Amino acid sequence: MTRQAILNAAAQVFSQKGFHAASMQDIAEAVNLQKGSLYHHVSSKQEILALLLDQALDLLIEHMETVIAQPLPADAKLRLATAEYLTTILEHKELAGVLLLEHRSLDPDLAANHKFGRDRFEGLWRDLVRQGMKESVFTYSDPTMAVLAIMGSLNWAITWYRPDGTLTPAQIADQFAELILSGLRTRPEMPTRSGLI
Repeated sequence: MTRQAILNAAAQVFSQKGFHAASMQDIAEAVNLQKGSLYHHVSSKQEILALLLDQALDLLIEHMETVIAQPLPADAKLRLATAEYLTTILEHKELAGVLLLEHRSLDPDLAANHKFGRDRFEGLWRDLVRQGMKESVFTYSDPTMAVLAIMGSLNWAITWYRPDGTLTPAQIADQFAELILSGLRTRPEMPTRSGLI
């Protein structure tokens, strides 16, 4: 039995029951271990949650850093970042669910480290918006609010996306990117009509 197999099972259990309702016994049963044997691999449910949150953020940060490194204008990067993010959270729906819905269940002594990783991830998005502002591609002037809006709209896809739906994750991401970019992009000045205020 590997630690990764335990984490995968725990993500499923947390996704189905919620962190607080799930027990170590539930996780042990999911991997066909005795509860006592589970403690040879992990010390507590809190440790499992912290490891899952780290794993999710590491995955998302790695993908985002790859996007940021591309020699592309900011609007092209944002379209790519949206596709990468949405595809990743939908392909790893249970892990993403733990990240998005259970992070507040972390004990305070573990929460500080998680907040550092979360801030780093969101900082990459803010840097991307700032790049667009610097390039005069984006006219919106508040990177923090822009990122909150972007994350808020993308994150909830894990609650309504269905694999048997009419759109693929890539198609959904493309539509979301178009909506986001429509709000951020600089627009040409509207012509004024003579005689009208």
